[in-house]
Amino acid sequence: MKQIAIDLSPPGGFQGPSGGFLSNPQGGAVGIFTKFISSVVALLTVVAIIWFVFSFITGAIGIISSGGDKASLESARKKIANSIIGLIVTIAAIFVIRLLGYLIGVNFLDIGALLNLK
Repeated sequence: MKQIAIDLSPPGGFQGPSGGFLSNPQGGAVGIFTKFISSVVALLTVVAIIWFVFSFITGAIGIISSGGDKASLESARKKIANSIIGLIVTIAAIFVIRLLGYLIGVNFLDIGALLNLK
């Protein structure tokens, strides 16, 4: 019995939608994973900054609209203080990770270099 070879993939392999980081899957799963992790860290940092701005503004509006009510004034102050603390923790975490990476000699924020992809 003679076997027939059937190509299941198009010539040149499968390609994702153009422009995205999945557009060339031949880069390997680890390369795609590192780009994904970097994108997630960047996205969460932006979300933290947007949350800070939102909390800060709502706290400021709470102070303005408190009208002398001590309980609402204290609640608004706590909201502003918590938003500032959250922003400081977010920024400090990035700096601490970079400092530890510098002291140890490993760049934790660059996963591709960490896995010897570059």
